[in-house]
Amino acid sequence: MQIYKVGGAVRDRLLGKPVTDIDWVVVGATTEEMLAKGYRPVGADFPVFLHPKSGEEYALARTERKNGRGYGGFIFHASPDVTLEEDLIRRDLTINAMAEDDQQNLTDPYHGQQDLEARLLRHVSPAFAEDPLRVLRVARFAARYAELGFTVAPETLKLMHQLSESGELEALTPERSWKEIARALMEEQPQVFIEVLRECGALKVLMPEVDALFGVPQPEAHHPEIDTGVHTLSVLEQAARHKQPLTVRWACLLHDLGKGLTPEKEWPRHIAHEHKGLKLIKAVNERFKAPKDCQELALLVGKYHTHGHRALELKPSTLLELLQSFDVYRRPQRFEEFIAACEMDARGRKGLEQRSYPQADYLRGAATAARSIAVQPLLEKGFKGPELGEAIKGERLKALKAYKDQA
Repeated sequence: MQIYKVGGAVRDRLLGKPVTDIDWVVVGATTEEMLAKGYRPVGADFPVFLHPKSGEEYALARTERKNGRGYGGFIFHASPDVTLEEDLIRRDLTINAMAEDDQQNLTDPYHGQQDLEARLLRHVSPAFAEDPLRVLRVARFAARYAELGFTVAPETLKLMHQLSESGELEALTPERSWKEIARALMEEQPQVFIEVLRECGALKVLMPEVDALFGVPQPEAHHPEIDTGVHTLSVLEQAARHKQPLTVRWACLLHDLGKGLTPEKEWPRHIAHEHKGLKLIKAVNERFKAPKDCQELALLVGKYHTHGHRALELKPSTLLELLQSFDVYRRPQRFEEFIAACEMDARGRKGLEQRSYPQADYLRGAATAARSIAVQPLLEKGFKGPELGEAIKGERLKALKAYKDQA
């Protein structure tokens, strides 16, 4: 039995980056031997075990053969006869197909170290094209390592393009796709993820609503970058730069989908794009079964982001409606995330990245004013039921009028 550290742990050590998760592969062992040593089995499809003390995953060396569509369409074979090189060749990228023993002696049959130095994301073998999830994985790695100068090798991009046109991407489950998308959006440069998907033709398959934004112009006075797709990438870039959470990044990606529906004859104006985009945002949310908080914020930002930008001009009644829509009294954090998404939208414009966004503090102040209304005095005056609701609303409106007058 020989045990090797494999994949990301080896890659990141060689890159000088922190190693978080460690995967191990065991060569020359049987399931019975692993169980006898106290390892606990997990996973139904192939033999993976948890170390009796550390809890880390140890997988028996295995080969795989394609026998169906999608991510799960594989037959795995694990036995003591499977070599380390045979196990490594089934991996996606050369930089993920390296192993090292407990003395840090490197096994690198597919030149991963060479590709690390060349800053290339290159597939290990033609079998790469058997797993459609790898299109998303490579785009995610491109986003993670863009700051180090990594790019996708042309021959790998070609295979990704073939996969995008094969119909295999449609076989991915929403859960698997979302897991990759969510991880990619939380990388240092999530806009690179979208760029790579677009470059290989996968974006128009997975998110045609986002793909449709490229080439759609906006008024240059408000958007010096003009192109709506370019603007969307810039907003996502700002969200990452400002360390926004996943909910905000997802909303930033989808906020302008309605502009893809504007007839060409109306360009570069996009009247009512906020309302038109809601059905598209809903469709993308449902396609990937995004978590509820991501879905809700994306819809609210899509509908109200221009309200955010015009906050200083809004009538107190409109401002109150906005606050009610977000339920700022019980869910203040969601309104904070809306403000953040609006600010990222404003900053995601060429040459305006550093411009201040006074609307943010104004909206926070409005929420504080509305929340300051106490219910108890109204109860003491005898208000109850629907009348109490109207009385509270009236007091909040007064507070917002006073706030607007002072601002």
